[in-house]
Amino acid sequence: MASSLRASGLWVLERESGGGGWRGNGLDWWEEIDESEKWQQGIFWALCAAYASISFVAFVQLIRIQLRVPEYGWTTQKVFHLMNFIVNGLRAVLFGLYKDVFTIRPKALEMMLLDLPSLLFFSTYTLLVLFWAEIYYQARSLPVDKLRPSYYTVNAVVYFIQVCIWMYVRISRSPISIEVAKIFFSAVSFIAALGFLVYGGRLFVMLRRFPIESRGRQKKLNEVGFVTAICCTCFLIRCFVVALSAFDKDAELDVLDHPILNLIYYTLVEILPSALVLFILRKLPPKRISDQYHPIR
Repeated sequence: MASSLRASGLWVLERESGGGGWRGNGLDWWEEIDESEKWQQGIFWALCAAYASISFVAFVQLIRIQLRVPEYGWTTQKVFHLMNFIVNGLRAVLFGLYKDVFTIRPKALEMMLLDLPSLLFFSTYTLLVLFWAEIYYQARSLPVDKLRPSYYTVNAVVYFIQVCIWMYVRISRSPISIEVAKIFFSAVSFIAALGFLVYGGRLFVMLRRFPIESRGRQKKLNEVGFVTAICCTCFLIRCFVVALSAFDKDAELDVLDHPILNLIYYTLVEILPSALVLFILRKLPPKRISDQYHPIR
């Protein structure tokens, strides 16, 4: 790699000048870790363990909800935890098999394996946007019959375009096609962040207008505010980093020799947000519920 050659050249120059080691730009430790197989293994397996833990927590929570309200079918809350279980479980498998995944060919297949969990993550958390939009519209006595079809339509369009991009990458085998794929997913992440900002923000403002003595007002206010801030931030970070990686090879993700970047990126955009949101939404529904029960608590 070019970065490896640059690092080696820098080391040689400093050895010749009596420097005695890697000093250079102060980031040589980063490159040393990136090029170490032991560090790569440790970091990617740590990511595997983190994702597996979150997947297990989501699965346990799903079972607890089912045992609490078995008379209800697939509520929004149950689907949300099921999708969290699938997304994080799939990530755990991919990082557990990182050597095989990051070197698989053709490139389109590698992209498909690595992008699919990101798409499922998008669908999982925009489900919260849908839920909040339904609450907001119901509270304002607005029609909600078009919200759920809109959610399905948006997701179907995103998946269809992504499949077309994978096919384009496979056929063209051009670096430009990979850049197009990254820019598209950056735009999708921005749309998700915007959705949280709009509907999470609207619901937050609406709850603030409720009387202070309203039962559960402050708890719901904190819940909506924290989840909105967490999800909006993680999707904005994903938007920026993915767009940057499209034009800067040093910021490229999902490669063997960028383990630190992968650790920071996936911790900020998926692991930490998922853990925090699952903790915030950990409350189980009451055993006896009314017809006005809203699944996600």
